[in-house]
Amino acid sequence: MTHPTDFPRDLNRPALPAHLRTALWLAGLGLPVLPLREGKLPFGNCPACTSSKAAGPCRCGDRPNMKFAGPCHCPAPCHGWAAATTEPNILTSPAWATAWRQAVALAYHPGGAHLTVVDLDNPDVVAWARENLPATKAVATTRGEHWIYRGAMQSANKVRPGVDIKSLMAYARWYGSGTGPITALPDVVRALVVREESTRALRGEVGSSSPARATWDRSVATGCRHNGTFVRAGLTRGLARIAACPEQGAGSTAYGVARFLANQHTRCPGPCGLEILGDQIIDAAVGVGVPEAYAERAVTRGFDAAAVRAS
Repeated sequence: MTHPTDFPRDLNRPALPAHLRTALWLAGLGLPVLPLREGKLPFGNCPACTSSKAAGPCRCGDRPNMKFAGPCHCPAPCHGWAAATTEPNILTSPAWATAWRQAVALAYHPGGAHLTVVDLDNPDVVAWARENLPATKAVATTRGEHWIYRGAMQSANKVRPGVDIKSLMAYARWYGSGTGPITALPDVVRALVVREESTRALRGEVGSSSPARATWDRSVATGCRHNGTFVRAGLTRGLARIAACPEQGAGSTAYGVARFLANQHTRCPGPCGLEILGDQIIDAAVGVGVPEAYAERAVTRGFDAAAVRAS
């Protein structure tokens, strides 16, 4: 993230509400932003979007509950995180004017900027993070800290007591620029969501993937010609694509991700640890509602399709 002093300061026009001035600055840095009302919540949907279930699809594609990925196309700041934008013309439009006048805080959509926020809610979990997570940009909040990593992933609340993950299909409150450089999203953070989704399903006595999945590293890929950064970057993008399909399409997306990743290794002498990558793809698909058996078949078919192509 660019440091605030690197951005032109001509947006400090006194006629604009303070939160809008900050929003325009952040939008210029590539952060999709939206205003928050009293209670630090997004503004409610406009009448056309609120009544969409009863009156038919609304103008933005019928997302009254923010369950679908993608930007909100309603001219008003509807649908929470989905309304976040970097477009100055939208931020300063008449449809958003009332919201800015009433705004008490500002939020941004981390996943829209390819970021992940680990929301640490109290000093105890901040201490835990310092011992267990790679250091990255830290932003002080009213109760704890936000740790910001480069890379997007599935969002989840309460992955452990006092810890939330905010990335895709979520918003995070803007508290300032923070301190320290942003580092790449590590496997240990992705694993927090995988373990939480597995544990949650087991509590409901629904079949799920093992909460003890291994994560990919060089020790399981002794014959891979790619470096770890390349492999993990491809996996991260693939898992993000699956997480962005909470309503439909996650199974076919898992197939596509498995095939794509396997294609990258067709010329490696092996082993490349594809089974570990496959487990993580399966966990991501199960996390958005795909039955585990179906997810396993999709991944196996994706790997097989890459093998056939390579032959």
